[in-house]
Amino acid sequence: MKTLLKSILSLLFLLNLSCNSTEKSKNVQSDIVSKTTNTQVNEFAIVIHGGAGTILKKNMTKQNEAAYKAKLEEAVMVGYNILKEGGSSLDAVQKTINILEDSPLFNAGKGAVFTNEETIELDASIMDGKTLNAGACAAITNVKNPINLARQIMDVSPHVMMTGQGAEKYAKEQQLEIVDPNYFKTEKRLKSLKRIKEKETNKEKQIAFYDAEIKNSKFGTVGCVALDKNGNLAAGTSTGGMTNKRFGRVGDVPIIGAGTYANNTTCAVSGTGWGEFFIRATVAHDISALVEYKGLSLKDAAKEVIQKKVPDLGGNGGIIAIDKYGNIVMDSNTAGMYRASVNDKGEVYVGIYNQ
Repeated sequence: MKTLLKSILSLLFLLNLSCNSTEKSKNVQSDIVSKTTNTQVNEFAIVIHGGAGTILKKNMTKQNEAAYKAKLEEAVMVGYNILKEGGSSLDAVQKTINILEDSPLFNAGKGAVFTNEETIELDASIMDGKTLNAGACAAITNVKNPINLARQIMDVSPHVMMTGQGAEKYAKEQQLEIVDPNYFKTEKRLKSLKRIKEKETNKEKQIAFYDAEIKNSKFGTVGCVALDKNGNLAAGTSTGGMTNKRFGRVGDVPIIGAGTYANNTTCAVSGTGWGEFFIRATVAHDISALVEYKGLSLKDAAKEVIQKKVPDLGGNGGIIAIDKYGNIVMDSNTAGMYRASVNDKGEVYVGIYNQ
């Protein structure tokens, strides 16, 4: 009987030891995961995009490819130098986007696409990850750099979004640079509009985002996300919208949480794509929410939204993002996306096609 009792006690001791060992192992595993997740990859970094869509190498001349790469690198280095000197992520985002808005290569500022009425209407937004403050403007026709207006709305006004003539009046009061609307126009964009109009079969009912030509074309929106040395994230986006848009259509860019979002607890995101679907999927905020509430890595969160959720709705496009640890993500479900990044070591990456 004593022998049996000793055997039972020995067995219980071994089981308890095994459980403790397993639990300890789990705790060690948890600590490893935690340490890996919380590792600071970059002290500061910046990422930009210049649009996503059917961007194929076979359709790109060497001269155009070189021009895009040069402008992307020029823009991202402006932001990088601000961050390197200890400047804020907000300033880096704004000044970087200024470079892209001033270039006719992209669908933002000068070189923006035309509406159905052959006018140009611009949208932009910016968000501060530290305070969750944000500013946005839509349907702008005469402000040289819409991202500057978005920044002013965020910093000075009590509002988040202003549109049309009211926003333009506010821009004048804030002494932002005002230009003649013809400043934004380029022959290249006008030809694109005319090609699309020629393909319309029912001019009374057809609208821009139902046009197959639009769906398969390049979305030239520009955007920037950055992490500064103080750990603050910021995101900004600027666009001319969709070619042939009508009825005062506004896309995702000025909608906080759709095309732009930044939160110091998670990440900063800027999108480029078919705006209607980015609004419906609240793309930028959804990526942040997956990181915050589901514990996904930034890469996995972006993949879930861009490679699954948006295509399942019928939309396409891409995003750039950076999290609070300096992890960089550039993801799209299109053939290409103009993009560039620089990390805290000064290493520059520039890409166009999805290899």
